[in-house]
Amino acid sequence: MQNMNRSWYILIILLLIRVAGFGQIIEPESIKFRIGETAWWSGVINHGEIMPLKDGYRADFNNNYGNQIQPLLISNRGQTIWSEQPFTVEVKDDTLYVRAGDARLIYDHSGRDLKEAFQFASKSYFPPAGILPDELLFSAPQYNTWIELQYDQNQQDILQYANDILNSGFPPGVLMIDDNWQEDYGKWVFHPGRFSKPVEMMDSLHHMGFKVMMWICPFISPDCDVYRYLESRKMLLRDSTGRTAIVRWWNGASGLLDLSNPETVLWFKDQLNMLQSDYGVDGFKFDAGDPVFYRDLVSYNNIGPNDHCELFARIGLDYPLNEYRAMWKMAGQPIVNRLRDKYHTWEDARKLIPHILLQGMVGYNFTCPDMVGGGDYISFLPGAVMDQDLIVRSAQTHALMPMMQFSVAPWRILDEKHFKAVQKAVKIRKEYRDLILELAEESAITGEPVVRSMEYVFPHLGYDIISDQFLLGDHILVAPLLEPGTGTRTIVIPEGKWKERNGKIIRGPKTVERAVGLDEIPVFERIK
Repeated sequence: MQNMNRSWYILIILLLIRVAGFGQIIEPESIKFRIGETAWWSGVINHGEIMPLKDGYRADFNNNYGNQIQPLLISNRGQTIWSEQPFTVEVKDDTLYVRAGDARLIYDHSGRDLKEAFQFASKSYFPPAGILPDELLFSAPQYNTWIELQYDQNQQDILQYANDILNSGFPPGVLMIDDNWQEDYGKWVFHPGRFSKPVEMMDSLHHMGFKVMMWICPFISPDCDVYRYLESRKMLLRDSTGRTAIVRWWNGASGLLDLSNPETVLWFKDQLNMLQSDYGVDGFKFDAGDPVFYRDLVSYNNIGPNDHCELFARIGLDYPLNEYRAMWKMAGQPIVNRLRDKYHTWEDARKLIPHILLQGMVGYNFTCPDMVGGGDYISFLPGAVMDQDLIVRSAQTHALMPMMQFSVAPWRILDEKHFKAVQKAVKIRKEYRDLILELAEESAITGEPVVRSMEYVFPHLGYDIISDQFLLGDHILVAPLLEPGTGTRTIVIPEGKWKERNGKIIRGPKTVERAVGLDEIPVFERIK
């Protein structure tokens, strides 16, 4: 009888906790909440501009939407929902539905605000590794050869691009040599017809002060001798009939590495290590890895598509100079996560801030906001019209984010006035370089975002809907202009005393209007 009473007592306590919304609840299939005044964010980075979640929102975490996903929902009331497996999210009639089928969902309400929810999630599900990617990724601008050369990567033009960077007054940094430098997909040696002396090229780039990263992917061209070697050793993924699978992707049809096979991992790392030892390559831009490419395939360890994405990401842990676009989990690790390619439009430029804020909010703290002006090459094909103001405002948005990456050459496409504005943005970044690096080093230990939302630092003041300004740490407020033709913008100043770059002091909270010159970035420093 005593045992029965005790069981009823425990059940009542659990029900009370569930109703109150506090403590940890494990649901095997689904969780449902009325949203009300609570702001929720999902871990789908490419949806950042439509958050907090509203009626009509839907997401399936079996899809990475071309960018990072994290199996997390987080609220500004201290709540988190996590699962080790993909789930679906829907908001309908002001109600949040999270459905995971047979997977386990974990709901927790251990905090009072967004920051405490993040801290709980970070500690519980993706603790920081305490390791920072290569410092040069943060301390200097990055340069990628993609937009200027596209599929014509070659030794002469790469060296010219590097020289133009220095001759235009930009500092050396990480230089990324993009797709089609290689002899074939999977045959990771410099194409002899486009690179006559690759070791000399690497030596020259190093002498100029650059570190060099090479574009890499997990695809293997089926008409390549490497493909036949890997196929004979069952190191490629197979289809349901047991044959080696041929997967369609943006560059054709290829085989795909089975990284659940330890032998494949060793082979792949051998190729990367050879590039470092034989040519002097410093690191790698890891492209693809999206779960969509792994659907309905048979692997050595019989794992799911998202798990393959995670295995590809784990390769980067051995290389401090790394970059990924597709990601599943792996938050807290020394992995650089770049926003997916943006079009050369104001609409896409306005996505930079909400997307990078969401990255930090779900644990992807070492982040790069795509390429200045957009990284989608279709926007830069012959005949495309360049918006010079957009290039400048994009550069200014990058300037005080964790990383800043150029690809299209500002010195080629801009007139003198706009080019000087971009140069000034790079100089402003240099002023805050030590702070950016300090915050990145702290983030490696604490997990805290480098770039933070207004709601994260100043909770419960109605700032959850602000996604066009951000905080660098807790004390630097950045409000770049991302509207065409206006020259003015509204800026929300939080509580406290803030100093503008011109020395003017403002006491918050208040909302101000500011004229923003072409070469200006509205920045406010919180002072005691």
